[in-house]
Amino acid sequence: MEKILDTVEAIAHEKNLAKDQAIEAFKEALINTAKRLSSQESTFEVLIDNDKRTYVLNKIVTVVADDDTRLTSLPDSFIGITEAREYEATLELEDQLKSEFILENYGRTASANLFKELEYHIQRRVEQSILEKYKEKVGSIVVGIVTRVDNEDNTYVEIGELRGVLTLRNRIKGEKFKVGDTIKALLRYVSIDPKFGLFLELTRTAPKFLEALMEREVPEIADGAVEIVASSRIPGERAKIALVSHQANVDPIGAAVGVKGVRINSVSDELIGENIDCVEYSPIPEVFIMRSLSPALVQKVKIEDKKVIVSITSDQKAKAIGKSGINIRLASMLTGYSIELEEIEGRSEASTNSVATTPSKTTDTSALEDLFR
Repeated sequence: MEKILDTVEAIAHEKNLAKDQAIEAFKEALINTAKRLSSQESTFEVLIDNDKRTYVLNKIVTVVADDDTRLTSLPDSFIGITEAREYEATLELEDQLKSEFILENYGRTASANLFKELEYHIQRRVEQSILEKYKEKVGSIVVGIVTRVDNEDNTYVEIGELRGVLTLRNRIKGEKFKVGDTIKALLRYVSIDPKFGLFLELTRTAPKFLEALMEREVPEIADGAVEIVASSRIPGERAKIALVSHQANVDPIGAAVGVKGVRINSVSDELIGENIDCVEYSPIPEVFIMRSLSPALVQKVKIEDKKVIVSITSDQKAKAIGKSGINIRLASMLTGYSIELEEIEGRSEASTNSVATTPSKTTDTSALEDLFR
């Protein structure tokens, strides 16, 4: 087994694995091989001399009292002090006797076992390294190429050295992919499947995917001047996103929408035409709820624990509910409150709500006084 350390380092380079991790894998392989050839209860250590490019595998036996129960349960790892002093009179309790364990003495069986063990432990460390690499990317956008679409419409995507899986439930309704397509998706999590091994679960339906796209498209969000406080989506149909500015001279709605809507339209195009409402966040729950129901004009908001009763005129009720109830559902998801509408008489007047498709900003709050009476 000459030059085996050079072989280990060559494997590490080929597998793109750190040298120290490869050496640790080699040590573990040596110890496991020695245990196979002697006893699983035996204790071993590996010493490596990097200058001479050699290693020493030692079997360790620990000196214990003559009545220690480990002498019976683990006879290969412990020796009674009386017997030990027959070898060396100066030995004390807990001292260790070391003897070199030479694998070459066990012939080709030892070599075969060692390389099998080494291959296994190297591969485990490669997988762990890749796992840690992609765990850091969880919650961010990844780009890959579609390699296969199975009979259940699961889409398999090649992303670097791994394969991502975009299941039907994580795909926007109506989307169709074919082999060779380049797609963007949010890395939901990394897992190890007994059948497929290490793989990535992708999604295009999570609200976090919308947020990540907005961060890519809007520099003010990326640099922290504008913050995404919350978001809600019904994928492929409509979404709401709550924004707040941390700089007085930056309008969060205007920044998100962009000149002539170029930024928000770019995100919408990636989401297959999903309509995106940008709402200016307020720390005052009543104001935030009112804005979240835009384009409807709200007359009054009353909060009862996590339930909200919203007073609204008949001409605004349909807008508040939205097609198939989509607007009120998104507002509820965005704010975290269960919203109930209460119809009142009269007609609404113009409001100063700060909402999605226009970069307007509320400056006059006099119209909101009734909200807090």
